[in-house]
Amino acid sequence: MKKGRRNFGYGRRIDYAGRQVLREYLGGGHFLTQTTLSGRWGQFARWLRAECGINDMRNITPACVHAYADERLQDGLAQSTVGNDVSAANVVLNHATRGHWPTLSPSAIAGPRDTVRREAPASLAADADRAARAALVAEPRAAVLYSLCRGSGMRSREASLADLDRLAREADLWGAVNIQEGAKGGRTAPRWVPLTEHGHAALAAALAARPAGSYNLLHPDETYRQWCNQELRRGRHALHAVGIRGYHDARAAYACARYAQLVGHPAPAVIGERRAGKAADRAARWVIASELGHGRTDVTLSYVGRA
Repeated sequence: MKKGRRNFGYGRRIDYAGRQVLREYLGGGHFLTQTTLSGRWGQFARWLRAECGINDMRNITPACVHAYADERLQDGLAQSTVGNDVSAANVVLNHATRGHWPTLSPSAIAGPRDTVRREAPASLAADADRAARAALVAEPRAAVLYSLCRGSGMRSREASLADLDRLAREADLWGAVNIQEGAKGGRTAPRWVPLTEHGHAALAAALAARPAGSYNLLHPDETYRQWCNQELRRGRHALHAVGIRGYHDARAAYACARYAQLVGHPAPAVIGERRAGKAADRAARWVIASELGHGRTDVTLSYVGRA
C-alpha cells in the first residue's frame, strides 16, 4: 500500500481498486466470497461517485458509509442487506488502509433501524413548504431542484441532470414526464409521472433558472461533484435550518400527496392509520412505487407508512 497514491495504489478507479483489494485480501481464492463482496463494493463505489463525487478511497469517511446505509434503508432494502453492505466496505477499507480504517458496526448502523415512516414528511405541510422555498431564495437552482422533487418525486440526482427541454415537451403533449437522466442504477425503463399544477410550475421555474447553454441545472462547465459540494450542499443546509431533513423529504412529501390523491384518504404516515381499503391501498402503492422509480411496493413503507 502506498498512502500517497490514489486509492492507496490499487488503481485509478475506485470500483476497480476495491476489486484489487479483495483479490489481494482473499489471496486469489474464495471465488464466491470475492464475487459477492465485489458486487457490494461496486454498488457502494457507484454511489460514492454519483452522490459524493468520490473516486478515491482516501476520501471515504465513516460518514459516507452511514449516508449510504441510510439511503439504502430509506429505499426499502432489508436491514440484513444493508448490514452486509457495511461489512463489505469494512473489509475493503480495512485491508486497503492496513487496519487504519475505524471498523463500523453493521448492526449498529442497520440492525435497529425501522424503515416504516410513522410521521408525515415535514415539507408536506403548506407552511413548512413555504418556509423551505423562502430559505432557498439565495440558492435559485437548489430552490427549483427542491420544487422538482416536491412536485414530481424525483431524486435530487434525477432533478439535477434531467433534460429540461425534453420534460417540457412531454409535459405540453401529455401532461406527464418520463424521468430518465440520473436514474438509480442506470435504469432506462419508461417512468412516467403525471404533473400537477405544482409540478408544471416547478418545471417552468427550472427552465427559467437553468444556466445559459445548459439542458439541465448544471452549468456547462460544472461537474456534478462541484454542484453537489457547492450550491446543492448550501441548499441542504438551508433546509436543515427550517426543520427539513433534505431534498429526500420533498420526495416523500410527493409520495404522501400522491397517495391522498389516488385513494381519497391521507397516507398512513400522516394520520397514523390506514383508512383506505386494502385493494385501493395496494393499487396506490404500485403507482407510487413506479413513479418513484422502484420495482416493488414494500419500498413505499418508508414513504407513506404501513399498509
